[in-house]
Amino acid sequence: MQPEVFSPGQKRRETVTFLILAVLIWPFIAVGVVAGWGFLVWMYYLFTGPPGPV
Repeated sequence: MQPEVFSPGQKRRETVTFLILAVLIWPFIAVGVVAGWGFLVWMYYLFTGPPGPV
């Protein structure tokens, strides 16, 4: 089995793709997941009331 040989253009494209994912896309996904969880908890408390003794 021979190792893959990457051309300089392919390696640069892969690096740019990684940076776009790491710097731009994943932070927005992380914020969206946290905001979505917060929204679900807010809606749950809206219908069930706050936790703790009444």
